[in-house]
Amino acid sequence: MKTNRDKLVEFYLQGPIHAPTMISSYQFTPEGQNVLLPSVGGIVLNYAIGDNCMELMGDHVEPGVSLKISDSSENDALMIFSCVGNEAEVVSGEAKGAKGYVTGTHGGIDHTICYFSREDLEKMNIGDSIKIRAFGQGLRLTDHPEVHVMNLDPDLLDKLGIEEKEGRLQVPVKAIVPAKLMGSGIGASSAYTGDYDIMTGDSQLLKELGLDKLCFGDLVFLEDCDTRYGRQFLEGSGTLGIIVHSNCVKSGHGPGVTSLMSAKDGLLVPKLNNKANLKDYLDLK
Repeated sequence: MKTNRDKLVEFYLQGPIHAPTMISSYQFTPEGQNVLLPSVGGIVLNYAIGDNCMELMGDHVEPGVSLKISDSSENDALMIFSCVGNEAEVVSGEAKGAKGYVTGTHGGIDHTICYFSREDLEKMNIGDSIKIRAFGQGLRLTDHPEVHVMNLDPDLLDKLGIEEKEGRLQVPVKAIVPAKLMGSGIGASSAYTGDYDIMTGDSQLLKELGLDKLCFGDLVFLEDCDTRYGRQFLEGSGTLGIIVHSNCVKSGHGPGVTSLMSAKDGLLVPKLNNKANLKDYLDLK
């Protein structure tokens, strides 16, 4: 595929590892139970890209490290211009020099999430600074101008193995998600930041669709979901996205999806592939 990557701006962003955050002491499940679970922020040691995101005892858990700048405008820039697949490097603390990747962004808490190896995570502390080589926003497919690309590093795009067939793009995915399961995040004015949750209240339907086996970093296809100019239902549209945080207990929530591509009129076609995970594309250990 031809792109405009030679016209993109490449620059550095930087932000600190954000401490775990308590929004409330308890969360209500759809069955009305009160639960207290680990949630957003911090340095998550034992769940990483490629691990199941559905079965852990957590709520909105973000694998790896979560970054946030206290100044909201600076943090907005960190989230918007960090693209999935961008290189990340620790520039302070005991893990200085460690290399990783951006794996997505999480709306609401407004975190930018990065992968690092467990060995490097063990050396990190809250407040350590992470530098990101931002490259990707503004990316266009010059032969397919109606397909909107967002939040995606051009080098990662090249590794996805997207195929052109009869004017459409076949995109590799681990799972296909019907629009009726998309919840929190719908109606947002932009999909260039944050995420969009797959609702998980119907456990039987999740099993039928194979969504109970979703993993951090999985590529998924959101049917009839138009995220070109926000997030809405539009029959015939589709969005390629990536799982960025774990399942949740709140009604209307579930694994979060950061958008990578979106188009209407059936221009994106999902092709199931068991290897459609960021771990495989970036050879993460």
